[in-house]
Amino acid sequence: MKVCDIVEKLNLKVIGGSEGLQNEVVGGYTSDLLSDVMGNANEGQVWITLQTHRNVMAVASLKDVAAVIIVKGLEAEESTISQSNDEGIPLLSSDLETFELSGQLYELLQ
Repeated sequence: MKVCDIVEKLNLKVIGGSEGLQNEVVGGYTSDLLSDVMGNANEGQVWITLQTHRNVMAVASLKDVAAVIIVKGLEAEESTISQSNDEGIPLLSSDLETFELSGQLYELLQ
């Protein structure tokens, strides 16, 4: 499944990094702790978080995630969006709570 498929099926908003919408998705990872993501997320996963600052994209790039989804309708900082565009890693948004979105992504990837 590709990031663009997840955007469509989960009704996500693309905030940045649209050139990466064709990235292949192999799974998902949910965490708000950057060190946890650095230690445990895998390449090709979609990372679900409520963090909105630019360090999110630094970690996303380091781990080569397929996309980042910001939950609860939170707005990413401009520097985060800019880095998303520079890295080509989709930065997505959802109004759903973390628990709901994680469950929906899990079901979609099964």
